[in-house]
Amino acid sequence: MAEGSGVTVGTSEVQRTKPHFVVLDGLRGVAAVGVVTFHFLEMVIWNYSKLWIGHGFLAVDFFFCLSGFVMGYAYDDRLKTMGLLSFLKARLIRLHPLVVLGTVLGLLAFYANPFGITPGYGLGKVALMFVASLLLIPYGVMKERSQNLFSLNAPAWSLFWEYVANVVFALALYRVKRGVLAVLTVVAAVLLCWAGYRAGNLAGGWSARNFWDGGARVAFSFMAGLLVYRMGWRLRTRLGFGALSVLLLLALVMPYAHGGWIREVAVIVVYFQLLVALGAGATVAPKVERLCRFSGDLSYPLYMTHYSVIWIWGDFAEKHKLATGGPALALDVTCGVVTMVAFACLVMVAYDKPVRAYLRSRG
Repeated sequence: MAEGSGVTVGTSEVQRTKPHFVVLDGLRGVAAVGVVTFHFLEMVIWNYSKLWIGHGFLAVDFFFCLSGFVMGYAYDDRLKTMGLLSFLKARLIRLHPLVVLGTVLGLLAFYANPFGITPGYGLGKVALMFVASLLLIPYGVMKERSQNLFSLNAPAWSLFWEYVANVVFALALYRVKRGVLAVLTVVAAVLLCWAGYRAGNLAGGWSARNFWDGGARVAFSFMAGLLVYRMGWRLRTRLGFGALSVLLLLALVMPYAHGGWIREVAVIVVYFQLLVALGAGATVAPKVERLCRFSGDLSYPLYMTHYSVIWIWGDFAEKHKLATGGPALALDVTCGVVTMVAFACLVMVAYDKPVRAYLRSRG
């Protein structure tokens, strides 16, 4: 998500005998809808201070934090016995089918844009971009797309860093004691502050121009989420899924201003850890539990497929002069988000779950 990141860990990987943190699943879906809304608006109004969800990009940091929590929950006590190769295979099965689909959709949209002029790239360069995206190899060459690391499916940048975090977790982090993990997390917080101070914000990581900012973001949030899990921070609360969703959205709609990186650091370092601890300690009724599970299942397909239409939408919005805002923009964005949610439902049912089930059955 990000973008998706905590968005990338499925609880189907967790041992069936363990309790299920369903509210965290639900919040993952809320964050995914938030970042999709942000991307639709971002393509029309590039000035984040004028967006009502100008901090939608922080959803990715929430994804990374959730990822660290759930990776510890799912693998801390069994990674040693399952082995590195089995772990990496499980992660590839969970993550890569949608990496592939998102890339294919991005390629189709690249050539099928009816509202803009397709940049004049030769077949060889497009093929190279396509292969790089399939293999999650950063290749930010398209100036027309702000040198996105993955020109055909921009949110894949967070999946790249998710893979990096997963490998580091499997090689080292799952072994370290809580005290060492706490020290590493503090060091990563300092690195995060430096990245924010240097750039003026913490929106980077997606482009060749701000590549290492993504490393700073995932380093802190992943380890912080893992630390929340290992410290056993489960804050029992009467706040349900709805109230915690509102608290999450408050972070995403926080007023944006250049140089406001200190507020962004505070949200990432303190607020998101609190939300994860509250979500881990929350309980919900059976009907709400089903909604949370559905929200969690939908989050990753939504995150990895929605950007196929974002550049088309941007050209459409420019052609129809929607940058002035108003009811037309609000209606179009709402329709766009709803359409992508519906499409993600189809992808989840017809592609993501069946493909993963088939790959798991093949051993």
